Amino acid sequence: MASWAEFERAEPDMAASARQLLYQFGPGLGYIATVRKDGGPRVHPCCPIVHDGMLWVFVLHASPKGKDLLRDGRYALHAFPKPDLDDEFYVSGTVRVIDDAATRAAVAAATVANVGEPEETLFALDLERAMLATYTHRPQWPPAYRIWRA
Repeated sequence: MASWAEFERAEPDMAASARQLLYQFGPGLGYIATVRKDGGPRVHPCCPIVHDGMLWVFVLHASPKGKDLLRDGRYALHAFPKPDLDDEFYVSGTVRVIDDAATRAAVAAATVANVGEPEETLFALDLERAMLATYTHRPQWPPAYRIWRA
C-alpha cells in the first residue's frame, strides 16, 4: 500500500490528472465502492479529499458504506466523469480509521464539502493500484490507459 504522496512521486502527471478529475466541480467528487456483509459490491457517492499527501474520505458511522468500511476495509474509488469527455480515474486499496482530532479538523478544513461532523468517521485511503483512462474525443475507443501499482 502507498500514500497519495508516494503515488504522486511515482506518477506526477497521472496524479495531477487524477486530482483534476476529482476536483473538476469544486469539492472532490467520486463514487466509492465497498464490500457488503454478504460479499457483494455497494457503490455510493462521496467527497474524497487530497490533503497533506494522503487521500481521505469522511463517512457517516451508521451509513451502509461506513459499516462496510469498518467491517471490511477494502474500497475502490472512481472520480465523477467529465461532462464533455470520458476521461476516468480509479483507485483501490484499503482504509484506516483516523481518530485524531487535529487531523480531522485539518482534513475538513481542506475541502469546501460539508464534512467532518462528529457522526462521521475519517478514513485514510491507502492506495494499492490506480488507473487513468484518457480520451481525445467521443466516441474514441480504446482510451489511452495508464496503470500504477504500489
